[in-house]
Amino acid sequence: MICPVIELAQQLIKRPSLSPHDEGCQQLLIARLKAIGFTVETLDFDDTQNFWAWRGEGRTLAFAGHTDVVPVGDEKCWHNPPFEPTIRDGMLYGRGAADMKGSLAAMVVAAERFVAANATHQGRLAFLITSDEEASAAHGTVKVVEALMARNERLDYCLVGEPSSTDRVGDV
Repeated sequence: MICPVIELAQQLIKRPSLSPHDEGCQQLLIARLKAIGFTVETLDFDDTQNFWAWRGEGRTLAFAGHTDVVPVGDEKCWHNPPFEPTIRDGMLYGRGAADMKGSLAAMVVAAERFVAANATHQGRLAFLITSDEEASAAHGTVKVVEALMARNERLDYCLVGEPSSTDRVGDV
């Protein structure tokens, strides 16, 4: 039996979502979130797809991330095709596995498990997802946060699954 996080990550990796194109990643995530009672609002700006999803009321814990990936470069340098998820030596490989389709999969599966165990939980769970982080980052998170602020929505806590860093976690 395959781990549900790995299974979802593989489904996301199969989609060649070169920034800012989403290639269906968000629809996959939205379907999973709607199935567990999330309300979903799409907030598209320019050619960028974004969504804000929430469930519950009160203080907000938001999961934030992006579905876009950087170009693959020279495919001859890859051991496997970049959009063909591969498990080798216990590790998942494919474009976006680490940045950040694996994190998105973990967040969604965590939400599914949390809601299954706590159907009447306190507080609000939310997702802020964009397809514009790897390129200009002009029409993604910044625009969604501006829209949320304009209507006085507050994110009390935010967990970002972005793995990028140079010296310490979160420095870039």
